[in-house]
Amino acid sequence: MHILIVHDHKIPVAGYGGTERVIWGLAKSLQGLGHQVTFLVPQGSHSPFATVLPWNPSQSLNEQIPESVDVVHLNHTPSEDIEKPYVVTVHGNPNEETSLNINSIFVSQNHANRYGSNSFVHNGLDWDDYGKPNLTQSRDYVHFLGKAAWRVKNVQGAINTVLRTPNEKLAVLGGTRLNLKMGFRMTWSTRIQFYGTVGGQQKLDLLSHSKGLVFPVCWHEPFGLAITESLYFGCPIFATPYGSLPELVTSEFGFLGNQEDEMAIAIQQAGAYNKQHCHAYARDVFDSLSMAKKYLIAYEKVLNGHFLSASTPRLLEKDPPKFLPWNNKSL
Repeated sequence: MHILIVHDHKIPVAGYGGTERVIWGLAKSLQGLGHQVTFLVPQGSHSPFATVLPWNPSQSLNEQIPESVDVVHLNHTPSEDIEKPYVVTVHGNPNEETSLNINSIFVSQNHANRYGSNSFVHNGLDWDDYGKPNLTQSRDYVHFLGKAAWRVKNVQGAINTVLRTPNEKLAVLGGTRLNLKMGFRMTWSTRIQFYGTVGGQQKLDLLSHSKGLVFPVCWHEPFGLAITESLYFGCPIFATPYGSLPELVTSEFGFLGNQEDEMAIAIQQAGAYNKQHCHAYARDVFDSLSMAKKYLIAYEKVLNGHFLSASTPRLLEKDPPKFLPWNNKSL
C-alpha cells in the first residue's frame, strides 16, 4: 500500500512537536511493515525512510497527491473533497461550530465519543527515539509537562498542589517563572523550577529524574503525549479525571482527582508505584507499531469504499464550560 501523510509542520521535529513525533513514528512503522510512505509537508522537511514532497498550502491538495498513492492520511480537516480514499486524524478539541469529516479518526475513545463517533486510534511513539530509561536512579522532584500558557493545562494548579506538600519540588517543562500571557503571574518559591520549552536530550534527562507527572488539566484532554512519555520513564500520573485520562491511567499507574489537597497527598506516595510496570505499559501499548497496525485497519476500510463513522462527527455537548472543575474553584 502507498500511503501519503499530510501535515502542515516540518519534519523531523526540531523541538517538542507532539504531532510531528506521532506521524514520524507512524511512517517509520508503516515502512517497516512493508508499505510505501510519502510525506506531503512544508518545504525544508526530510526523512531517511520516506519520500518527502513539499506541500504548497495555496495549491489544491488533490493536485499535489501523486497518482500512485492508495490512501491519504491528513492531519487537518480538508477544505476540498479528496479524490483518493482518505482518513483525517483529529488532534485537538474542535468546537461545536466546526465541521468535521465523516472519515475522522480521533485519538482516544473518549475523544471520539464526545463527537458522536467510535473511530479512534491511540497515539503511539517510536520509543527507539527515547532510549532505554534508567529506572533505578534517584528521583528528586515531580514534573509538569505541557504548554503552560494554555490555562486549560492548569500549571498553576500543579504549582499550588506541590506547594501543599511539606517538601516536594516541581520541574515545570513548558513554562517560565514570569508569565505575562495570563496577566502578571510570578512564582517565587524555590521549590518550583522552570525549564521553558524543552526537547531533545534535555527533556529526556528531566523526565528520567522525576518521581511522577502532575497533570491537573481543566479540559477534556484528547490524548496527552505527556502522559505516555512520562509513563515510559517510569513516572506515575497525578491528574484530573477528564477526557482520555481515565482511559489511559488506571490505579496501577497513577491517581485521578480534581481536589488539590487529595492530589497533594497522592503525590507524596509516588514511590509506591512500580516504575517498571509504568515503563512497560507505555512501551508495549502506546508504541508506533501498535498505532500503525490500527491505522492500517482504517486505511483498508476506506479503500473498500466505507466511511469511518455512520454520520459526520460533531461535538455533542452544547455550550461546554470553558474550564472543568479544579478544587471546586473557578480558575
